[in-house]
Amino acid sequence: MDLSVLNNLSYGMYIITTKRENKKVGCFINTAMQITSKNPMIAISLNKENYTNEILKETRKCAISVLGENASQELISKFGYFSSREVNKFEDINYQNIEELPVVLEDTCSYIIGEVIRVIDVETHDIFLIRVQQTAKVLEEPPMTYRYYHEILKGKAPKKAPTYQEEKVDRKANRYQCSVCGYIYDDSKEEINFEDLPDDWTCPMCGVGKDKFVKLK
Repeated sequence: MDLSVLNNLSYGMYIITTKRENKKVGCFINTAMQITSKNPMIAISLNKENYTNEILKETRKCAISVLGENASQELISKFGYFSSREVNKFEDINYQNIEELPVVLEDTCSYIIGEVIRVIDVETHDIFLIRVQQTAKVLEEPPMTYRYYHEILKGKAPKKAPTYQEEKVDRKANRYQCSVCGYIYDDSKEEINFEDLPDDWTCPMCGVGKDKFVKLK
């Protein structure tokens, strides 16, 4: 079965957020779709291992920020490759408390606030059906598509993303993988070998240093 066919499906770039008591959590997702127009409802997909999944099942209310094409890699990395269990993702970013939810406004075209009305188990992920309660535009710019993220920004899908596929690479070349986000530095595709990179070089996806990379066999 050729799983690359699934890459022809269209996706966007979103940040979903919620809050339990004083704990603000959020993560990057690429799977969100409108289900109905009358009494509008949307559906999102979250990995079961994701901390945001755990909290959302309790709070039953969330905000979804639609990212624009100019969204920074720092913002995507913070919400895509780190856990809210250990990192305060809202530090030093533009967000606002709306309807008692931390809504990300930085690099955001618009946002949606809604209430979870049903959770559907789909093995590795859960699908959350969400009744839309409030919407607002933030920036007048094109929303970022997943194709734009991959082809223009050269972004990678996090391992917990529903669209993640293992990358096929030349096994003969020296390759180094980031232990945080999974980014692979392939010497055969770069102008400089990994070992020759300066000590202050950082991962282009999540920003960690060379010491977080492991040489692949």
